[in-house]
Amino acid sequence: MEEITSTQNTKVKKWQHLTTKKGHQKYNQYLVEGWHIVGDAITAEQPVVQIMATAEQLNIHQHQFPENVEIFEITEEIAKKLSDTVTPQGIFAVLDILAAEHVDPETATGAWLLLDRIQDPGNIGTMVRTADAAGFRGVVFGNGTSSQYTPKVVRAMQGSQFHIQITHGNLEEWVSALKARDIPVYGSALDENAADYSTVTPQPEFGLVLGNEGQGMSEKLMTQTTTNLYIPIKGQAESLNVAVAAGILMFKLNQNLA
Repeated sequence: MEEITSTQNTKVKKWQHLTTKKGHQKYNQYLVEGWHIVGDAITAEQPVVQIMATAEQLNIHQHQFPENVEIFEITEEIAKKLSDTVTPQGIFAVLDILAAEHVDPETATGAWLLLDRIQDPGNIGTMVRTADAAGFRGVVFGNGTSSQYTPKVVRAMQGSQFHIQITHGNLEEWVSALKARDIPVYGSALDENAADYSTVTPQPEFGLVLGNEGQGMSEKLMTQTTTNLYIPIKGQAESLNVAVAAGILMFKLNQNLA
């Protein structure tokens, strides 16, 4: 085990770089923070290549580290340098970015959540965690959706990204491919002319599209879906947060929860 005490160490600078898009592309790796996510990555046998932790965190968790992983003891100062939070836990891991798992929409089974230009990391994390909880097969990050490897998105997903399939894809191609197999694709619309979500019969296989926080689904996708769904609002609020709407729809539509 190597001990690192300087924030100017070249390894520290590389780890910092792994929190950026350029760093992800250059090294094909990304950084995760906090024992909850690090531990989930280890349990899920993700490609963890390095673990960096303060003396306190090493004392607590070192017995749980895989044998083939490089271990570094770092100072509290370095932990603050690497952290994306106000009060860092003091434990981090570097994971290899594997070749993007390609999921063919022409053969995909089960329920799939399709993210259309979702930007807010908290919303993405909530939707991925809810898809995990609702028994979805996976989540498709469409073009324009924030990267799954940015620190805020990684932290917001809280390890659920290791429990279900995460893939990237062209949502128009996904919608067309699913519909060609008679698998319904539902959109979400702030439109009282759309179908009331409570009238839809749960399905074992379907796609569910959620659109951008401010603009909603793209107009083209709106015209391609099988049915667009509306969640009636009883009070005075103008709309629901996209992640809240996604949760309501996911638990309503998935027949596999029965």
